[in-house]
Amino acid sequence: MNRLFAVLLAGLFVLAPGPARSEVVDKIVAIVNDDIITLQEVERYVHVEKQGKFSSVNEYLRDMQLRDKLDAFIENLLIKQQAKKFKVEVSDKEVDGVVESIRKRHLISDTELKEQLKKEGIDYKDFYEGIKVSLVRNRVLARTVSPQVMISDKELKSYYDTHSEEFREEEIRMLHIFVSGQRADGQQRATEAYKLVTEGKAFSEVAKEYSDEAVNVEGGDIGFVKKDDLFPELRNAASLLMPGDVSHVVRTPYGYHVLKLLEVKRSESLPFETVKDKIYQDLVQKESDKRYKDYMRKLRASAYIEVKI
Repeated sequence: MNRLFAVLLAGLFVLAPGPARSEVVDKIVAIVNDDIITLQEVERYVHVEKQGKFSSVNEYLRDMQLRDKLDAFIENLLIKQQAKKFKVEVSDKEVDGVVESIRKRHLISDTELKEQLKKEGIDYKDFYEGIKVSLVRNRVLARTVSPQVMISDKELKSYYDTHSEEFREEEIRMLHIFVSGQRADGQQRATEAYKLVTEGKAFSEVAKEYSDEAVNVEGGDIGFVKKDDLFPELRNAASLLMPGDVSHVVRTPYGYHVLKLLEVKRSESLPFETVKDKIYQDLVQKESDKRYKDYMRKLRASAYIEVKI
């Protein structure tokens, strides 16, 4: 999840409005066209990306080159300027959809997500804005890079024929007990729940009594979820279970989990026509990544960039 936050927020502090300036005069470290980059902004960028590992830019400089990080910051600012030029916008409804997908994938409630962000030292508003920024960035690149990529139907079918296993979906239905890591007695509480289940008490009853999740009212039944969408620790634990089995206590960044596997559904390879669009998007993305560096070189070449450090 740490990596997720870093990815979502990587461009945030150049695409979102900066905080109000205090009486302290901030140092300008770069100028990009009509925008300036300040030392304070780069400090915030470093803090989020390194999750607080470095307390200041000066300390950061002893471990990595600030210029390298500033280059990434400038790159994001150039994308921001392109977004403004193309009038690219993302609605709150779209961001809400991404947040909901994140919560479901990691089996956490809205409260638990906010608690985890707080633990990471990231404000929820910044997290939310970071998702919006990522979506804006993707749309800018879709308009400027992806349209140049041409993939034929023959190439799509060839990829499908040689990667058929990629298109077999596996869904699992589980019961879930979750104890928040914010609890001082979290591990002990999860262990007690596991012991009760293994001693024969109904899983649903234990879930209602011990789980911090909103699904405790459903007896821990989270329905069918795609196995690949689960948090890695939970996916690995579920992979060891047969229907009817109960996992040991599983630790994730959010807390402690106990799982009971109820059912597994594994499909045949999805028909080509069903996954054709996904294959197209994947191949376009791969080709777009190759062209991205060239696009950024062109943006830099056409921009006025003055670095002051």
